[in-house]
Amino acid sequence: MEIFVRQRDSLWFYSQLFNIPLILITTSNPHINPNFLQIGQSVQIPGYRLKEYTIQHNDTLWSIANANSLPINALLLVNQMIDPLRLQIGQKIQIPERVNDLIFSNPNHYTFEKMLEDINELIQIYPFIRTQTIGNSVMGKDLTELQIGIGEKQVHLNASFHANEWITTPVLIKFINEYALSLTNNYPIRGLFTLPYYSNTTLSIVPMVNPDGVNLSINGANTAGEFAEEVRLLNNYNEDFSNWKANIRGVDLNNQYPALWEIEANRKPKEPQPRDFPGTQPLTEPEAIAIAQLTRERDFQWVNAFHTQGKEIYWGFEGLEPDYSENIVNEYARVSGYLPVRYIDSYAGYKDWFIQTYQRPGFTIELGSGVNPLPIEQFPVIYEESLGILLANLYL
Repeated sequence: MEIFVRQRDSLWFYSQLFNIPLILITTSNPHINPNFLQIGQSVQIPGYRLKEYTIQHNDTLWSIANANSLPINALLLVNQMIDPLRLQIGQKIQIPERVNDLIFSNPNHYTFEKMLEDINELIQIYPFIRTQTIGNSVMGKDLTELQIGIGEKQVHLNASFHANEWITTPVLIKFINEYALSLTNNYPIRGLFTLPYYSNTTLSIVPMVNPDGVNLSINGANTAGEFAEEVRLLNNYNEDFSNWKANIRGVDLNNQYPALWEIEANRKPKEPQPRDFPGTQPLTEPEAIAIAQLTRERDFQWVNAFHTQGKEIYWGFEGLEPDYSENIVNEYARVSGYLPVRYIDSYAGYKDWFIQTYQRPGFTIELGSGVNPLPIEQFPVIYEESLGILLANLYL
């Protein structure tokens, strides 16, 4: 919600007026010097939006404020051009409305466009969620990173490396929404009050690593543009792409990392396929490159890559993982019911490369059970199982 500074206003005053933690207002306005507000300056108040109201007979600002459980000063702040003593029937005013419910509502067929729509609404209501484009897909779609929190401890989460595992993306988007709502409304998630962790932890989240593949898996070759004929050929001219796992060029993005990549290259397909082709060499695909570059630029303490399926958490690679990885994965297992698995016969994945490169904890988390793509009816259960893991990244 945008408001405009008046004489003698302060960010602390706004915090008290709207019952929003000062740190959230400060971080929602990174270009403002909180000690030198200027009259008329625009300030974003997180957790609120404006709704229009038409003045009725016998209305006063006092009665409108009472009806909406607002301080009258809040109405005066967002309606600086009106004369509060001369309201006119039919006149339009703005009323600050606290957001008390999730914006996220529908995980089904969660395409790139649907994700962007949710992200845009989230950052409008919660401008302390920072976004940036870390690269582009083969087809030019923005690879979006969201950051929430200001702490020195940095943890990275990503989803939808694999196209037919797109259900992992709405898991992360719903969590971001629930976390932001918890911060602005001061309510606990599973008994955890989140505001202290906002100051201690920075979450980096790339909710859709493979947007071209996700759209192809959900909506078919009509989304593939100049690659439409190629993907039809790779899919044996089957118009059902729901099992497509690779990116739009038929490369498995989670077999793209230089962590014993040669083993995967020797035993996996030698040319583009709907799944499992590791590419002609490591890091040829822009989506995999973007995640690697983001990781090199940051100081991630550990990383989570969300996949489906199996209800397992893979956490080791060639003995290079630090000892405390086991403490983290045991907590993940406790809060989710998932099985920790230290080593599997799989290489060249993002978590493998992270462990190998940084000797820090990395985790591949296989959500849900069944056959990919998992039925959307599993989403509520999958979200509840993963929520404990997501929260553990804040308090561990």
